[in-house]
Amino acid sequence: MASTMSRHLCLHKPASGRRWHESQSVHRRLSLSTVGCMDNSRRRSPVSASLNGDDAAPPVKALHLNGSLTNGAHYQPPPEILHRPLTSTNVSNSGNGPKLRVAYQGVPGAHSEAAAAKAYPNCEAVPCQLFETAFEAAESRKVDRAVLPIENSLGGSIHRNYDLLLRHNLHIVGEVQHAVRHCLLALPGINFDDVKHVLSHPQALAQCEHTITKLLSKEGLIRESVDDTAGAAQYISMNSMRDAAAIASSRAAELYGLNILAPDIQDDEDNVTRFLMLAREPIMPRTDKPFKTSIVFSLEEGPGVLFKALAVFAMRSINLTKIESRPSKKRPLRICDDGNGVPSKYFDYLFYVDFEASMADPNARNALNHLKEFATFLRVLGSYPIDPNQA
Repeated sequence: MASTMSRHLCLHKPASGRRWHESQSVHRRLSLSTVGCMDNSRRRSPVSASLNGDDAAPPVKALHLNGSLTNGAHYQPPPEILHRPLTSTNVSNSGNGPKLRVAYQGVPGAHSEAAAAKAYPNCEAVPCQLFETAFEAAESRKVDRAVLPIENSLGGSIHRNYDLLLRHNLHIVGEVQHAVRHCLLALPGINFDDVKHVLSHPQALAQCEHTITKLLSKEGLIRESVDDTAGAAQYISMNSMRDAAAIASSRAAELYGLNILAPDIQDDEDNVTRFLMLAREPIMPRTDKPFKTSIVFSLEEGPGVLFKALAVFAMRSINLTKIESRPSKKRPLRICDDGNGVPSKYFDYLFYVDFEASMADPNARNALNHLKEFATFLRVLGSYPIDPNQA
């Protein structure tokens, strides 16, 4: 594997009047799907790139990982971080060893990597550039499993992954909860007074806003949004940025040769992300341990239809743990006649529901058979053990 990595940078002006806080801070968004070369004295003009990777990225110069830090210390990255995250067009198929290969989104040191290791101890964690890439890698047998976030206790649902669950033919075979602990990281020798830029994922920046304001109480502090937390740490290390800090994990500090300026800087201690474990084949449902089942369905438009759908679970004392609605991409608008002669347009919704029961339980099967009687679409995404461990 070559020791160079190509990435892009994008810069977006915030909406008029929008600020992170009352100080004259500037909020910039960087995309680490592609990052341009930077040096300490002068940052080059950014090139436009899509944050979600949908648009074709313009050509950029390669970055080298074996540069020297400005304080004279030479940082040689560990071999495991020299691998590029998988892309949709280039998924590594190397290595058929005994370890289970598990895809996650991000770069080494990301919270998703820690979740993958928690879900599958001793696995070979395979970094992927995008959520789509992780789905594709698992579906095309390039990896054995994928571990991807579905909701966060503070930030809510990851809607992109709900859409991808429906698009791809993978099954939920488990779940794992991961407690998110953010740290403020910087190059060796850097202190709070040196920091003029803070880089991280937008949610991490928001989750640490109050603490960052206290630690770095200065005007003009620039908050820069990147694709993932570990990518922010990697970016600062690769560019020897001595005026910047990253919000990332303690493992990211170890991997990229950074110091921890402050640990546990999240504003809320109850910051937990729930991850789904995905595989090509479903697991056999059981009744000897607590199970959860995830489904997606759609309904005809009409008064009380959703109530009727949810009642099939209530009448059988099946507890619902989550319900999420998403507009259908295949049929986003539905035209209905309300009886007054004027056609009305409605969003056509898909409903994602989690309930506490195994598909091996006749009660759960009867509930879904009942739902089928009036649902226009129904798919079981997986029936899997509930994570017994607290995050």
